[in-house]
Amino acid sequence: MHKGTRSDSLHPVHNRHTSPSLLGIYLNDHVAGATAGAERARHMVQSYGGTTLGAAMRPISTEIVEDRAALIDIMERLDIPVRQYKVYAGRMAERVGRLKSNGRLIRRSPLSPLLELETLRLGVEGKAAVWQTLRELADREERLDPSHLDDLLERARRQQSTLEELRRQQIAPALQET
Repeated sequence: MHKGTRSDSLHPVHNRHTSPSLLGIYLNDHVAGATAGAERARHMVQSYGGTTLGAAMRPISTEIVEDRAALIDIMERLDIPVRQYKVYAGRMAERVGRLKSNGRLIRRSPLSPLLELETLRLGVEGKAAVWQTLRELADREERLDPSHLDDLLERARRQQSTLEELRRQQIAPALQET
C-alpha cells in the first residue's frame, strides 16, 4: 500500500499515482458511453418487440442499465461528480445514430439490427475495459470492491459473447439481396 500524507490516506484514489481530474474525465466519458448504450439497448428492445431479437435483447438491456447505475455508484464512492453534459452528450449521440438511413428512407433497413448489435457490442467492450481499469486501481483504492468489479467484468464478457452470437445471426438476413 502507498505510504503518503494524511490526505492521501483519506482519499487514496487522489494520490500521486492516480490523478483525480483525469480519473473523473475518464469515468465521465464512460458514463456518456454507458448512457448511449443503455438508450440503444432500450430502443432495440422496443423496436424489435415481439421478435426473437427483441426477446434476446431484453435481459441484456436490463443489465446494461444496471451496469450504468453501478458505474455511477462507483463514481459517487470515489467522490467523482457525474457531469450532466456528458450524460446529455451520450443521449444525443445515441439519438443522432438513429438518423442514419442504412439505405432506406421510410422503413427500417435489414442492416439496422446488424449495425445496432455491432455498435452495442463495441460499447460493451468499452465497458469491460473500464471495469478492468477500475479493477487494477482496486489494489490500492479501498473504496473499490475488487470482487464486485470482477463480477461486473465477467458479466460484460458474457454480454459480449451473447451480442456477438446475435450479431452473427443477423449477417445473412442483413446482407442478402431482396
